[in-house]
Amino acid sequence: MARFLFTILSFALALLTISVEAAPLQARQVGGIACNVARLQIVTDLAQTNKLLGQVDTTDPATADAVSTAQSGLDSASDGIKTIAGALITGQTAPADARDQVGTGLNDALTALTGLNSADPAVSDTVSKLNQAIDAGNQVVSTCK
Repeated sequence: MARFLFTILSFALALLTISVEAAPLQARQVGGIACNVARLQIVTDLAQTNKLLGQVDTTDPATADAVSTAQSGLDSASDGIKTIAGALITGQTAPADARDQVGTGLNDALTALTGLNSADPAVSDTVSKLNQAIDAGNQVVSTCK
């Protein structure tokens, strides 16, 4: 009886094994070394830009308004990066609208700060670091395919 039960269970297991299908493989945008270095660079530059932006003297109303607009742009870019990172971690393709969101956010921040007529060195330091973040973003686009 035990041999009969073992044979039936073995047969059922064999049928189950045959009927299991593999999940389709998805292309992952893991990227090479240059791609990952560029990704790390934009994240680092964005964090440093945020830190520098917080050091800008906002006693002047025009400067305060520009800093607020720039912060909104940086927040939008950061949200786009988080969306892209989430997609990559789950093996999905980075959404095009998230890439656009990063670019738009960085450009909005740059536009807000470029028009400032400020003697505050924190403004020029922030713009310089923001330009580095934009360069790193362009590097991500060109190397991560």
